[in-house]
Parts: sequence; C-alpha cells; structure tokens
Amino acid sequence: MISSSKKCFLAILFTLCVSVVFAPVNAPLHAQNTQDILSEIADRFANRDFRAAIELFDGLDSAQAQLPEILIMRAVVLNAAGMTAQARTVANGIVAGQPNNIDAIMIIADSFALEGNDRERRLALERVLRIEPNNPRALVDLGKIALNASNLNLAARHFDQALAADPYNGEALVARAIVHRYSNQPADAERLLNRAVQRYPQWASPLQERARLYRSGGFVQDAVQDLRIAQRLEPHNQWVAVDLGMALISMNRRQEALTEFNRAVSLDPENFLALVHSAGLREEFGDFDGAIRDLQTLTRIRPDYFFGFESLGLIMMKQQRWAEARDAFMEAHRRAPPEFSFSYAMLASINLMRAGRPTDARPFLAQAMRNFPNGSMQHSMLRLFHNLNGDLDVARMVEREENLNLRASLLFFLASYYDITGSTLLANRHHLMVRDLNRSGIIEWRLNEFILEQRGFARPALGSPALDEDRG
Repeated sequence: MISSSKKCFLAILFTLCVSVVFAPVNAPLHAQNTQDILSEIADRFANRDFRAAIELFDGLDSAQAQLPEILIMRAVVLNAAGMTAQARTVANGIVAGQPNNIDAIMIIADSFALEGNDRERRLALERVLRIEPNNPRALVDLGKIALNASNLNLAARHFDQALAADPYNGEALVARAIVHRYSNQPADAERLLNRAVQRYPQWASPLQERARLYRSGGFVQDAVQDLRIAQRLEPHNQWVAVDLGMALISMNRRQEALTEFNRAVSLDPENFLALVHSAGLREEFGDFDGAIRDLQTLTRIRPDYFFGFESLGLIMMKQQRWAEARDAFMEAHRRAPPEFSFSYAMLASINLMRAGRPTDARPFLAQAMRNFPNGSMQHSMLRLFHNLNGDLDVARMVEREENLNLRASLLFFLASYYDITGSTLLANRHHLMVRDLNRSGIIEWRLNEFILEQRGFARPALGSPALDEDRG
C-alpha cells in the first residue's frame, strides 16, 4: 500500500509521462528530455534520495516547471525531504490560482502533519471536505488525528465515512481495525484486517496490525507468522522488527528477540523501544557493556526516561563501578516523581559511600531526609545511613512494616548497611530475608538476587530445604 502523498506523486508522474509519450509529432524536441527527467525524479524519490530529486526539477523547461502538476510533484518531494515550509510555499502558490486544488491542499495538510501541528493540519483537511465531503484521504487523516487524541468515537466516525466512500481503502481498513482493537472488539478488527490483507497482499501494514491483534489475544505464533511475512515485504521497517522482537519475548525466544531489536536499532539508532528491550535482554544475558551502550544512548535521547538511569545504575553496581552508579542514581533521583524518591536516594547514598568514605554521603542524606516526615520508616532508614548507628531500632521498625514491597526494600538497605559497616554475616542474613519476600517487581530485589548469586547463595529448587541463613 502506498501513502496518499506518494500515490499523488506517482499518479501525476504517470499522467505527465503519458502526455509526453503521446505528444503530437510536431511537439517541441525537449519532450523526450522531460520524460527522462521525470523518470529520474521518480527513481530518486523511490530510493529516498530526495535532495537529488529536488535538484532534478531545475533541469525542466521553465514553462513546464510552473505547471501545477509539476509543482505538486515538487512539493511532495520537498515534504519527503523534511523541507515542509518550502513545500507549503509551493502548495499555497497553487491554491492561490486554483482554490479547489485538493492535491495542493493535502500537501499543506501533510506539511503540518510532519511538523506535528494538528490544529493547522485539521483546518487544511476540513477545507478539503468542504470541497469534497467524502474525500477518503482527508477523512482518514482526520480520523488519525482523533485516534492520536484517544477520541475513539470521533475516529470511528471518520473511518466509517471513508469506508462508505471507498470500502477497500487500505488506510481506512487498518485504522478502523485499530479502533476496534482499542475498543475490545477483536472479531470486528480481524474482519477488516483480513479484508485488507487479501486486497493488498504486498502491503506490510495490515499484517503488522493483525499481528498486534493476535498477540494481544494470546495467539503469538500467528502474530509471528504475520510479522515474518511483513518483514519480507518491508525488510527496512524498524517497527516490524520491534513488534517481532516483542512477540518472540512472549514466546520466551529471547535470543531471537534480541536479534530483532538489534535489527531495529541498525535501521534507526535512536529507536526508543528497541533500545529499552535490547538493554534489558543484554543485561539478562550478562552482556553488561552492550547494555550500558544501549542505556547511554537511551538516556541521551530521552533524559526524561528516569528508568534508563535506574538500569544504568543497577548495572554499574553489578560491576562495582560505584562512582558511575552514584551518578546514574543521582540523575534518576533528580528526574523521577516523588514515589521513587526514597529508593533512588538510598541507592545514590550507598554508592556515594562505596565510591569514597562512609561519611561522604552525609550532606546528601541530610537533604533527602527533609522529604520524609520524622519518624517515618523512610526517614529512619536515611538517618541510619547518615548517623551510622541505630540499626537495631530500625530493624525492629522494618519487622513491623506491613507493605511487603517496602519491607523488602528496607531489608535490602539494612543488608547494604551491614555490608558497608563490615558485618558480612548480618548482611547475608538480611539479603536472604529479601529473597524470602520474593518481591521481584522492585529494583532492590534484582540487585539482591545478583548479590546472593555472587556470594554463592543459589536459589533453592522447588521443595528443597531452606538455606542456612547464618552462612557467612
């Protein structure tokens, strides 16, 4: 399936080439040259060499270069090259002389879409509908704006109107199926996607969307099958690779999943989702250097994603790179919402103490304590690390803590306190107490499991006797 702007480009190109081929015998001699230039522009456009395509327009005869059809082609290429303001200038020039030129108005809408300006894009599309009320392209694009705004009812109305005008409009079929999926109507979504797959067997998008539908319904093998076909059709589609990687993770085929995320990153080195999953898998496989590379890219392109700094700090701790772990958790603490403040403050403090002296963290701990009421569990733990005494009182408070996630975190920090102060036996005892709570959703549990494995405390097999907690 071809996008609306490309269809416009190719349709105009075909019309122009036909007019040149069948020109009268007494037509100007530059007609053949025009056909060659247009053909070369099409080749450059197909190969995404947009700058070269733009330069080729300068070789056209000056009179031909000002034809509305040629100008529209030029504007389409300018949009594709990211030169949206220039594309809009060309399209506005056409509209000034031809107010009802829908192709030119759609180019204006496309330019605003590329800039992320939904308000101006919507105004241009509504102008198209005043000229042609059932224009499928405009209706589909308005539906996509509504879909992006999570207005499913409005999106559905636009897509339904587009399908009423053109029952096999591929973009409308896929987009309406997405609305059905979001509305928990999988049978309706599958019906439309099946129609699109049958009608457009060489188009990857309906296969990719049907795979998402299948995966959400638990039919992961069917999803993988669709994505493999989509990948053959569009081998350079990074999002097909991401979707395939996520489906393979669902099947626990994790090494194959990593291959797909690597493929996505090779196509776009800043693909956020691919980097998140790639970093996680690399860490899981013990490729800490590779995970660090992914996370450093991730935190550079999305510094607001504080989980990236969290993961970076965790890996640095596993490698005993205390100063770098400190810096990562400081960044996570600075960027994260309040509910993450305590864990990040504690982890930053632990690494401050390990990177230098135990007293080096006192200024930071004194500041962090102000964020929690005096007498609270969090305040007491921070104060323990600040004062370096009072562990028995804190331990008794931890025993009474009813929130199991918080208790597991607190036990981990008590174990870390004993490690820092040289009480290895007590540290191991508390690390094992963390394991017993089995709160695998918290970062402290992940660190705790790594520490226990490093110290030779393998997880017991199901039904085996409990480990000796006094092991030193």
